[in-house]
Amino acid sequence: MTSRATTLRATALAAATLLALTACSSKAKDTGGDGDKGGKAGAGGVRTGEGISGKTITLGVLTDMTGVYATLGKSVTQAQQLYVKQTNAAGGICGYKLSLTVRDHGYDPQKAVAGYTELAPKVLGFTQFIGSPFVAAVKQRIDGQDKALVLPQAWSASLLGSPYIRVIGSTYDLETINAIDFLMKEKGLKKGDKLGHVYFEGDYGENALKGSRYMAGKSGLTVVEQKIKPTDNDMTAQVAALKKAGVKAVVISAGPRQAASLVGVAAAGGFDVPVIGNNSAFAPQLLATQAGPALMKNYYVASPSLPIGAETPKAQKLVADYKAAYPKDSLDNGVVAGWTAASVFGEALKKACAGRDLTREGVDKALLTIDAFDNGFGVTQDFSDPKAPSSNRSVILQPDKSVTGGMKVVRQAQESEVAKGYTPSVG
Repeated sequence: MTSRATTLRATALAAATLLALTACSSKAKDTGGDGDKGGKAGAGGVRTGEGISGKTITLGVLTDMTGVYATLGKSVTQAQQLYVKQTNAAGGICGYKLSLTVRDHGYDPQKAVAGYTELAPKVLGFTQFIGSPFVAAVKQRIDGQDKALVLPQAWSASLLGSPYIRVIGSTYDLETINAIDFLMKEKGLKKGDKLGHVYFEGDYGENALKGSRYMAGKSGLTVVEQKIKPTDNDMTAQVAALKKAGVKAVVISAGPRQAASLVGVAAAGGFDVPVIGNNSAFAPQLLATQAGPALMKNYYVASPSLPIGAETPKAQKLVADYKAAYPKDSLDNGVVAGWTAASVFGEALKKACAGRDLTREGVDKALLTIDAFDNGFGVTQDFSDPKAPSSNRSVILQPDKSVTGGMKVVRQAQESEVAKGYTPSVG
């Protein structure tokens, strides 16, 4: 895959601005929102459909507040609630206030599908859907029947190719290639070495494994695979197997608990090798556990953006606003992910308003015009091609309890040379 260096065209900006002034500054009148898929045009000239009733746009959130990604789900959801609160306080979008309908699926496939079935007829789209396997399970319905924009907290390449499911950041396979590139360039992994890969069975882990296998083939590595389930929390057996195999580094594509167990058990057993996880395989709360010192020494995380503690004006404002809204809760990169997804959806709504079409179709088309979205976290996102992730670059982070959010940058956003020649398999 080649990098996409895109810029917004001045003429398009001018046209969008003119339309926004004529369509959005004058508050659009409600046009029914009664489930008519074709949409209806009211006095304000803005078409609407599902998810819009009265003066409210309702968006869906399918999250994990009680399962393997509970800490991530809470942060993502609260960040999106903060975005909605601030947007509404500023007058809303196109004269409408935003509302989130939240369902906790607890990382249970039946609950996830049931939650989607319940919310799909009632919302304009989804600002969050945690779990690549669960999004994949309803992908056919999204593409063929519902056609509502879904911005998942999931990065499997199997989700690419849909004009309605849009991955924010690099997919797991690309992210893993970039992660191994870091291990080879900066952590001593070299041609001829064995690389361990511990991964969740299913869409997430198996897509990350594709990246490992591809990078191994290009770089002369041998991958030692260890498949686990989301319910497997003790990595003692996996560490023993990898140590016996003589691996020189490990990739983990699982949850925060599994990563902490892997790194902690390895340290206790004198297995001193670098470990790198995909973006959802860490929570700063782990630094307060017995695994904390080992995580700060030997663990790294590949991320689609700079961390919450980044020294940029937008990052610092988000930190201050989130602390004010949720003073008892810790900061982590779930805040960045949630805020980014809500902001992207909000930008699509604004552009759809400029085009006077707030139906699902109008919002889907509006997103295709966003090719240089910058949320202030170091990576510009391009949503113009449904067959590609919005970015191919990854930031490498390291746990550090002394910094805001518990993560520091050890390598800025990069797309490795091997990643440039790789094309994810579109689902």
